[in-house]
Amino acid sequence: MAIPSGASAGTVTWRLRVELDDRPGALARIANRLAHYECNVLAVSVLPVPGGVVDEIVIKATPGTSADELRTAIHAEGAECQGLTRADVHELVDAPTEALRTATLAIGDRQSAAEALQRVLAADAVTLVPADEANPARTENGHRTVLPVGDAQAFVIRRHWAPFVQVELTRAAAFAELLTTVENNTSRPGAVICTDGSAIVLRTGEPKDADAVAAMHARCSMETLFTRYHNGRSSVPRRWLHRLLCPPRGCTVLAFCGRDVIALGQLITATQPGPAEISLLVEDEWQRRGVGTALLGRLAATARADGHQELYATCLPEQHGVFRTAMRAGLAPTARVKDGELRVSMTTAPPGWPNRSALSRLAVAPHS
Repeated sequence: MAIPSGASAGTVTWRLRVELDDRPGALARIANRLAHYECNVLAVSVLPVPGGVVDEIVIKATPGTSADELRTAIHAEGAECQGLTRADVHELVDAPTEALRTATLAIGDRQSAAEALQRVLAADAVTLVPADEANPARTENGHRTVLPVGDAQAFVIRRHWAPFVQVELTRAAAFAELLTTVENNTSRPGAVICTDGSAIVLRTGEPKDADAVAAMHARCSMETLFTRYHNGRSSVPRRWLHRLLCPPRGCTVLAFCGRDVIALGQLITATQPGPAEISLLVEDEWQRRGVGTALLGRLAATARADGHQELYATCLPEQHGVFRTAMRAGLAPTARVKDGELRVSMTTAPPGWPNRSALSRLAVAPHS
């Protein structure tokens, strides 16, 4: 947030961007000058820029110290204060820890990509807009940059309190590439945090999982089984299990809590190019906790990696669970009733999810 020049700092924590000559003692002199105001330096990070460095300094000022006094202290040592904003002391973690937390945020919920970018860049705002409205040439003296996400959309990133430097933009591009790599790697098990804080693991089903899948079906109510299979069976015949786990065209993803299978999702591809079919089964106790959304996201990522752009599910007309799950997964579902069945269609990628072709087009925001 922007800080008026005469605002009193009180006991607030501040984040300063200071441009220094890259020579011994420059940062020490700034620290000594701030010490005259009894400011406590909590953290320092160094960002290389052409001709010098920009130091990001987080301090806690004594009551009554104004923003003007902090700027004056920096200027008195021949340095330039590029920006000054309030900070949260809870953000003071080491850079690797913050990077891992941010990656977890975006990987666990793809709709949180904008929030993750905002944290990576300490930005004021990150907005997803159509690509033709992004205007990457508009840099606002380094306070605005654009990260394309596919051919149709882009993130517009703004930070009023200090201009972006190239190392930060490189960091954002690398972070987006990491998310894309993880998103496209659907062969390995992946951990997911449910909405109630429970941890589950998603992985591809194998023949050895037959007993665990049979046990899950035995724990499901007849209503849940009817919703999935559209018949009145109270259990699944043993001969079905291999086909459930190893479909001839497609794959099965299982959700585990400990050793128990708690949910199952299938992706069935067509013999001809076109949309792939999906189905979901979540044990009663685990419904409405985000398990189905996580499973559907994994199936969509698998389909997308195989070149599919659309998925569909066939349900009874009164069953809207898949539609709601696709909405929560950000897959833009549509629904129509035909021949007594509800067909729910959806995309395989949430709007604005970055791909590799977009990363090379990250707009550089130079500043003077």
